[in-house]
Amino acid sequence: MLSNIAARDVETLIHPYTNLSAFRETGPLVLERGHGVWVYDTDGRPYLEGMAGLWCTALGYGNEELVEAAAEQMGRLPFAHLFSGRSHDPAIELAETLKELMPVPTSKIFFTSSGSEANDAQVKLLWYMNNALGRPRKKKIIARRKGYHGVTVATASLTGLPANHADWDLPIDGFLHAACPHHYRGAEPGESEEAYSQRLAAELEAQILAEDPDTVAAFFAEPVMGAGGAIVPPAGYFPAIQAVLDRYDVRLVADEVICGFGRLGTWFGGQALGMRPHTLSFAKALTSGYLPLGGISIDEPLYRAMLEESVKLGGFGHGTTYSGHPVACAVANRALHIYRRDRIVERAAERAPHFQAALARLADHPLVGEARGMGLIGGIEIVADKPSKRQFEPKAAVAARCVAFAQDEGLIVRFLSGDRIAVCPPLVIEPDEIDTLFERLTRALDRTAAWIAHEGLQPAPAA
Repeated sequence: MLSNIAARDVETLIHPYTNLSAFRETGPLVLERGHGVWVYDTDGRPYLEGMAGLWCTALGYGNEELVEAAAEQMGRLPFAHLFSGRSHDPAIELAETLKELMPVPTSKIFFTSSGSEANDAQVKLLWYMNNALGRPRKKKIIARRKGYHGVTVATASLTGLPANHADWDLPIDGFLHAACPHHYRGAEPGESEEAYSQRLAAELEAQILAEDPDTVAAFFAEPVMGAGGAIVPPAGYFPAIQAVLDRYDVRLVADEVICGFGRLGTWFGGQALGMRPHTLSFAKALTSGYLPLGGISIDEPLYRAMLEESVKLGGFGHGTTYSGHPVACAVANRALHIYRRDRIVERAAERAPHFQAALARLADHPLVGEARGMGLIGGIEIVADKPSKRQFEPKAAVAARCVAFAQDEGLIVRFLSGDRIAVCPPLVIEPDEIDTLFERLTRALDRTAAWIAHEGLQPAPAA
């Protein structure tokens, strides 16, 4: 029997990334409040939020400074837009700070309301720039299988996950996908990470040549893949890829929506992995998820092209009502102040070895084929047979069952395609809370193993 509030939810809401049929039976987990790394349901039961909400609540829950910043701005100027040359101080201050923080040469900042919007704007601006430069054929964009870049028509086309394409009539023309850089799944027997990276770079070069370099505009990449499985790239991957992109004048766009603002122990994830992007997209942790806000960096060549088009067309025809919302910008300004004052990024780097050691120990579990991460993000892959890496049938939904057991243990983590489970706690997590997180996840894995034995589940047939 569903509670009254759960029944009301089932009859009124559509939940993203949810099996809508099964959900009618299970109902929602309804959360009521949060503090630190903990959230509480309507019965008052605590859960360690092992996914930082949705990869975003870096400063945890109940941060009074962020609440105060929102309230102050609400009382002063609750709304203003940036259209037609209007502005306000929170947006100006935030753009100034972000320009200072950017790991790449940045001329301007363009604000959006989400990561999807940010990447969508990147796509439009790539096309716009190449029209301005007299290169109308240079429009194709390459992303990667299992990459995640959003859910608009354009960004879902960038995304390389089957669930984002099946029966959505996606991807649209002009969006291509290169190999997923997952050494555990993609490497040949005995192939080192470095050799695998070189092979992937050679495959990308062949793909660009087959398409014609004069038609390829950009390559989109997350530093560490998020929704595709919390996948860390192999050693040497981005330098090898960058050499190919440079050779054919293909711009690199870094999707920093998940990795930005400290997740990998650096301000931006690409700094830890040798990325040299032309522009980058950001969102999520910029406000610690307290309010919707995203954006992109604009380099000087792109800005110059935008200026030329404004002369030609009489204006810049892009923008949304809430981009640069003053309350969201005020919260972001306060969040960045906290990051700097409390050394949040440095503290995340200091806690990363403890987190990664606990994650690595899960590789000893009979169900875990891979346990790997970077900074304060990690992914594990459940397999039916460790030597062969064979998995269970997808319809068994083993990772989903494990996540349900984890929730029963008082831990929130997320299952992803390919029987993978992601862990991404708030950056303010303490060492003893890291221990609690992995203790509960281990118990969930144990319960999953017992359930598998009880159900008599077998490995999927060999491909």
